[in-house]
Amino acid sequence: MSDDLPKPAARKPLTPAAQRALAEAEERRKLAAASAKPMEKEFQGPKGPEPTRYGDWENKGIASDF
Repeated sequence: MSDDLPKPAARKPLTPAAQRALAEAEERRKLAAASAKPMEKEFQGPKGPEPTRYGDWENKGIASDF
């Protein structure tokens, strides 16, 4: 066996517009992360799985769709 592994293909250089778009997107991500607030804890919400995710509410064994 040889130690010569196939080299990955060289990437095509990005255009200036693509480089600018990537830089702008990275800046937007940094601003969004800096201004993100932690979610408030739910007060008196339902216990168990999120009812809106599973499509129904269950209260004392009775399920109701909405």
